Amino acid sequence: MKDEVELRMSSEKGEGIFATVSFKIGEIVIIGKIEKELDKNHSHASQIGEEEYIFHSGLISKVNHSCDPNCGIHVNETGAHDFIARRTIGIDEEITFDYAMRNYGVDYFPKKCLCGSTKCRGTITGWKDLSDKKKTEYHDFAAPYLFEIDNEAMIEDIA
Repeated sequence: MKDEVELRMSSEKGEGIFATVSFKIGEIVIIGKIEKELDKNHSHASQIGEEEYIFHSGLISKVNHSCDPNCGIHVNETGAHDFIARRTIGIDEEITFDYAMRNYGVDYFPKKCLCGSTKCRGTITGWKDLSDKKKTEYHDFAAPYLFEIDNEAMIEDIA
């Protein structure tokens, strides 16, 4: 899998990750590996629990956001995020995911989203700000702890 994606310039977004082979739905596009644990959130941090954040090693930090991404995430046995194809990805297509698939809140990005998707929400948001419809759409491609945090928040609202 080492040469199946590469770093390139992405229009209007700076650097991005692009496929050098095609991927089918459900295939692993990038295997996540934890580089180090963090004591707080950071612009390139990945949330791995309610108050747990890490840096991934390799190219994962260069994967750009999209409000209509071609990848989602699965948490692997190490706690890192593997990127999984949500739809067929062609050669030279930019690899994207929705930052809300891994982070409950997103505080470090500009107000205006630059993804260019026809389904763009206008801003980069975290899981907590997604519609119920979008959460259902992402169900199999989002981190399970996001659902747990949502459930805890609902219980607190009821109490």
